[in-house]
Amino acid sequence: MSSAYTPPGRLGNTELSMSTDPRTHPKLKAVVDAYGMGGNNMQGVSDTRNLEVGKKMSEEMETAIFGLYGAIDMSTPEDKNEGEVEETVEEIDGPDGNKTKLYIFKPKGVSGDLPGVVYIHGGGMTIGPTKNPVHDRWCKSLALQGNVTIMPDFRNAWTKTQHNPFPTGLNDCCAAVKYIAANRSSLGISHFILQGESGGANLCFATSIRANREGWIKEISGVYGYVPYISGGYDWSRERKLKETPSQIENEYYFLNPDNSAALAYYYSPGEGELENPLAWPYHASEQDLKGLPDHMVSVDELDCFRDEGIAYWKKLTKAGVNASCDVNMGVMHGTALIFRNAVPEVNRKQIEAIAAFAKRVA
Repeated sequence: MSSAYTPPGRLGNTELSMSTDPRTHPKLKAVVDAYGMGGNNMQGVSDTRNLEVGKKMSEEMETAIFGLYGAIDMSTPEDKNEGEVEETVEEIDGPDGNKTKLYIFKPKGVSGDLPGVVYIHGGGMTIGPTKNPVHDRWCKSLALQGNVTIMPDFRNAWTKTQHNPFPTGLNDCCAAVKYIAANRSSLGISHFILQGESGGANLCFATSIRANREGWIKEISGVYGYVPYISGGYDWSRERKLKETPSQIENEYYFLNPDNSAALAYYYSPGEGELENPLAWPYHASEQDLKGLPDHMVSVDELDCFRDEGIAYWKKLTKAGVNASCDVNMGVMHGTALIFRNAVPEVNRKQIEAIAAFAKRVA
């Protein structure tokens, strides 16, 4: 018997896909095969630093991913026994004369102040309607854990009518967080954390870094980032990826395409030097940026190409003296807990319960 070590995923076998990788959770394999997502996503753009290419690709990705969000079953058998959630909407003044909606989810019939979870949705800071069945179910689940969940409708970098590059979305998120901090009492919250997945985790981290620089970080009790998309390094050389974020090679083409991720990153932050600006891409934060931040939790998925940038950020946080924890969700791809609640309910439940426990602990 050979004792030779075989590296995981496509590091050891370039023929592997999410469907054939032996690490893939059986329930996840079944659902990605059913949706035709088990093969490798090889359809990438050729010019990753071209705004017209990024614009076209953003529209195509929004149609594909959020079409899936509208079609996928988000229910579980246990839902029939769950409590009720009240949903309201507030509209606040944005930073540029714009208006920003806050979608608020509260457990019905609960009195007294509750922990707040400010949920910032994913989509690479560039695509995705704030209101959709996947995001709504996530917010409802968090509310049913005894939280007030608030989802800001920040401006994406891409819309059908205009380009809103960095820092537009970040500005909206910071304005929303400041409003929430100033209106805790009327919102019924005792304190709050920031929570987001993928590009939403980027905006959570970036908001905390800006708050730290500007002196209002004490308003935020904690930050919970799930599957963070934070390096901007999706068109790095293979050598740099292997050195810094080898999961980009290990899990290459699993659900996401690196060229499309790079084009999305450039469309979000096309300015000179912005792909290494910590407020656009928190992976590049300095130790000084991170010192003094509140407790953090970083949760990554084993089969996610972005896994190692999340782990690297956790290491930076701990080096800066931040109370930070990190965990790896085994056998699943980018965003499984959010997207595949019906197919892999235990992964969803673990994440929801962990966020709620974190929100209570950091009071």
